Amino acid sequence: MSATRRGWERRVTVDATVHHPVEAVFPYLADPLKWREFAPAAFFRVQIDDGPPRVGTRWMATDQIGPFQAHFIDQLDLFEENRRVVWLSSAPWNSRVEYACEPAGEVTQIRADYAGVLSDAMRWQLGWLPDWATHWILAQDFVRLDRLLTRRERASKRWEQVHPAPDRRRRESV
Repeated sequence: MSATRRGWERRVTVDATVHHPVEAVFPYLADPLKWREFAPAAFFRVQIDDGPPRVGTRWMATDQIGPFQAHFIDQLDLFEENRRVVWLSSAPWNSRVEYACEPAGEVTQIRADYAGVLSDAMRWQLGWLPDWATHWILAQDFVRLDRLLTRRERASKRWEQVHPAPDRRRRESV
């Protein structure tokens, strides 16, 4: 665990393992519309800019922390397919979040680096949290992502058992 605090500045680094290949993991970190599926605080996201997402694209965002909602803008700052993605968030987070993925066979090692300066109501809503609690909360997102991908993989396998591909059916009947 790594966390530092200076005034309202926060920096937390989470090292996580997701037991799925990077090709399955990275799309969830790179698409704000998928975050709600594994990060419950990501209450609402909608793309503001036209066209397909690219560096510079912005999303209108709302996070829900307990009963509190924070409204802000997320912007895609860096995108390296299946390797790294960096997000910038406006006030009240004033943050930079980097997800760096390292494939290790069928497993993905993730280093998530969260750095920002809390402002506005976020100071009294979250500023009192100890660093270990912030780290634990953020680390749980990767536990949920791992579980989500496992459920999807199992559902896909069940589907394929019941509905084999047409070429597989032909081979089995011969």
